[in-house]
Formats: sequence, C-alpha cells, structure tokens
Amino acid sequence: MKSPLRHLRRTAVTMAATSMLGAALAGPAGAAHAATPSALSRYSVSAVYASGVSSGGFMADQLHVAYSGTIKGAGIFAGGPYHCAQGSLTTAQLACMYAMQDRQLGTLEQTARNRSAQGTVDNVANLSGHPVYVFHGTADSTVKAPVSDDLVKFYKDFGANVKYDNTTGAGHSWVSPLGPNPCSSSYSPYVNNCGNDPEGTMLGHLFGSAAAPAGSPSGTLTEFDQNAYTPGGNASSISMAAKGYTYVPKTCASGTPCRLMVALHGCLQGAGTIGTTFVTKAHLNEYGDTNNMIVLYPQAIATMGSNAQGCWDWWGYLGAGNYDTHGGAQIESIMKMVHALGG
Repeated sequence: MKSPLRHLRRTAVTMAATSMLGAALAGPAGAAHAATPSALSRYSVSAVYASGVSSGGFMADQLHVAYSGTIKGAGIFAGGPYHCAQGSLTTAQLACMYAMQDRQLGTLEQTARNRSAQGTVDNVANLSGHPVYVFHGTADSTVKAPVSDDLVKFYKDFGANVKYDNTTGAGHSWVSPLGPNPCSSSYSPYVNNCGNDPEGTMLGHLFGSAAAPAGSPSGTLTEFDQNAYTPGGNASSISMAAKGYTYVPKTCASGTPCRLMVALHGCLQGAGTIGTTFVTKAHLNEYGDTNNMIVLYPQAIATMGSNAQGCWDWWGYLGAGNYDTHGGAQIESIMKMVHALGG
C-alpha cells in the first residue's frame, strides 16, 4: 500500500497548499475582458488593505503581518494563520490544508512576536484594532475549517477586530455574486456564486460601512508590467507574471483620495490560466466605483518543479527563509506596486 504522505506529496504537488487543486484548465476564460495597457500611476491613497483566496489568502495574511504599519486590514478566504507552513511543503499540506497535524498556533504567534522584536516584520502591536474578515465555506475540503479557525484565533490573540463568515455552503473558492461556478464546487475558475455577497460584508467590516456596488464597472482596467517591481526586473524568476492589473475608478483617477485593495488570486487562478476571470468576477471593481477604492491584482505564474500550479509563496518554494517577512521577494515586489500607486 502506498503511504498516505507519499500520496499527498504526489497529488498535492506543489500546488501547494494551494489552493486551487484540479486538472489543467481548458483555456483563458475571461480573456474577452481586455485591459488598457499602461504603466502604474500614482494616486491619492488614504489607506491600504489586502485580500485573497487560498494561497492568495495566506499571502494576504503574510503581507498584513509583515507590513501592518501600511496595511490596515485584511479579507481572507480559505486561508490560515501566519507562518503556518513554517517553510515546509509537508507542513503546508498536512497542517495548513488538511488539518491532519496540529498547527502549533502558540508557536506561530510567538514567531510573529519574535520577528516583530527583531524588526523583520512590522510591530505586531499594529494589529490591535485592525479589521479582519475571514471566510470559510462549509463545503471546502481543501483548506479545512480548523485551519481558518486558527487564523481567526491568531488575529484575535493580537487584538484584531475579526468577523468570521463560516456558514455558507461554499467549496474551495472566492465567493462572489458574479461567480460562474455553483456554490459547493471546487473547480476552475474557483469563483463561486452562493446567492450572497461576501465582498459587501468584507468591505463593510474593513471600512466601517460600504456603499452598494455599481451595476457595472465604469472605471479603467489597466494592464501593467510587473517586471519593473521585481528583483532584477525579472518577474518570472520569482514565479510572478510579466503583467499585472489595476482597476481605477473615475473618482480616484480625478484626484479624490481613495483606498487601495490588494487582491490576490489563488492557485490555478492567475490570468495565465483563467484569463481575467478573477480580475473581473471578484466583485471588487463594482464596489471600487462606489467606495473610492482602487484594486491592485498582482499575478503569480506556475514554475515547473517548485510551483507547478501558479500559487503564491506561502511555504517557501522560492528557497528563501524570508518568504513571509521583510525582504521576501514576492512580498517586496507587491509592496513596491503598492508604493508606486501611492500607498
């Protein structure tokens, strides 16, 4: 009989922990939504937030903890606590996805405190009072409920103001009223429609209140060169795509102070795999128009051997121990984009 661990390693591949498990996708769904080519421009940004799903959810948490002086709150779908994988793919799979091992939450919290004291992440005292929204679908068998439970407890233990949405029958996905997939599914493009509006709930919690979304976006979707913000000008060397996206409402383009939301896709969910489906169906652009919110959509890509499913680096696949601290290649690249936009 094949060992369970060997089977997990093979089937979970570097998907890691990822999130978006599944077969190869048939083509760039959503590609009809063309973006306007442009460089990143600077805007009047009043506050920065991070959100994401699965590997993007873990990355949103890493961004928030590492740069809590800049990022003022987070919205996390199907994610887990900071440093959960502890630099190990096996731990990522067994502890942070399938909940087959204890995540040692107390140790993870102490790691955050130690890094804060050393200055390799921002002062964890910043997290106190920060709004955090956590979503976990009851039909999600990829990232098990105890993992998201520990994410909630991690934030609460640091004094964050947490809202936990864990009663929707969603599969492993970003849930949106624009989603093309059935609620309980866990397959491409991993954007599910459950008849509710988690984005409205998330943004209402993060901002204190959120105006109803526009019926359709009226701002500008822009494609930009991610190479300009990555080490050596080579995005592919750190498993990031050559192009990323921003959505800028007309009010923000005209100089109105606006919030900036960093929105991070999950594995098998980048534009190189599903086109702009996540960028256009996440239901953030519609809220951007009515809530003065720019949306930044960084893009990861697959790298053969280490990141075959286009995940964000939340278990250390780039081989650097600083993947979830200051200096982490993907974290720093995303933060350069944030700063370029005015964050």
